Amino acid sequence: MKVTMTGSSGLLGSALVRALRDDGARVVRLVRRVPRGDDEAFWNPAKGVVDQAALEGSEAVIHLAGAGIGDRRWSEGHKRELVDSRVEGTRTLAAALAGLTAKPSVLLSGSAIGFYGDTGDVAVDETAPAGEGFLAREVVVPWEAETAPAEEAGIRVVRLRTGLVLSGRGGMLARILPIFKVGLGAPLGSGRQYWSWISVDDWVLSVQHILKNPEMSGPVNLTAPEPVTNAEFTKALGAALNRPTMPLPVPGFVLRTALGEFAEEGVLTGQRVLPRRLLDSGHAFRHTRLDEALAAVL
Repeated sequence: MKVTMTGSSGLLGSALVRALRDDGARVVRLVRRVPRGDDEAFWNPAKGVVDQAALEGSEAVIHLAGAGIGDRRWSEGHKRELVDSRVEGTRTLAAALAGLTAKPSVLLSGSAIGFYGDTGDVAVDETAPAGEGFLAREVVVPWEAETAPAEEAGIRVVRLRTGLVLSGRGGMLARILPIFKVGLGAPLGSGRQYWSWISVDDWVLSVQHILKNPEMSGPVNLTAPEPVTNAEFTKALGAALNRPTMPLPVPGFVLRTALGEFAEEGVLTGQRVLPRRLLDSGHAFRHTRLDEALAAVL
């Protein structure tokens, strides 16, 4: 199988590239610099440019590129980058795929559970409508909509609504580990907001499962079956590191001061998201409990 991929140097992309190559696939990485070998090809999503020859003959295309949601404080400029890096890239890729003579059978396009907004205590699956807020309405909804040309061209399109990915190599978990290792981990805000997590191994296995199951299309939640509250997450991570955690939570106003608008949408609110379509398709998770997942990734 030939697979063409964007975002291959990120936390998820690099893990998926390794797994696909181990599985015997030929992976061609779309990069924004001069290609360094025949396993790389050029694209410039901001200018609508992509190497069509690299896409020809691909059986699957996986699109994961996009600026990091929680990498830094949300300024107006960074918020614009969050939108543009996703919308422009998806638009460029979907249009190019629709124009191919030999189209791939499937496009797996990155997305996020931010689609659902703040769900409170309510558990939601892929049938739930879009929520409210910047992430839901201004990032995820238009991001997903840009896959339409590929879908209309007869390509199976899957929108990968990814939750909080647990990995010791990067992402949110790697950023907070130093705080927890010195015993200063604490719940954030009320601590009652749900964090829908998935181990990086299960994320990769889920994507491979979707690739191999042609009946799966549309939105698919990539989260473990048992989401937890932030307070439960804090307790589990402290236990996994054998370190105490602080009894008092970090107040919301402190987080808002430090993180700006991201604190409100990315930290103090949450989504209780269930992977209904993965479960209904017979997919078996390697890590269904948070303590198991943390032990594995740490």
